[in-house]
Amino acid sequence: MKAALPNPVLAGASLSATVSTGFTAKTEAGGNARLAIIDENGNVIAQGQDVAWAAWRVCVEVQENFWEGQGHLVVHTQPPGSIGKQPD
Repeated sequence: MKAALPNPVLAGASLSATVSTGFTAKTEAGGNARLAIIDENGNVIAQGQDVAWAAWRVCVEVQENFWEGQGHLVVHTQPPGSIGKQPD
């Protein structure tokens, strides 16, 4: 399965992950970096640890669903249509 996915080289950065720490982003020089969600106009919508953990959670959950045979191959960080809304 991994061979079917793109494996791009990140210019000036690296990304790693472990089960216990989630994603870790580093600069080319080894300094800490942050994950961000950037819109099509280049505006930073969200950044930092919350983005890293939300991305990690989605990756883990979709993989677990696949292993369990549930067929839920799409996982969202929150229900579609609720972006920016706080839970009641």
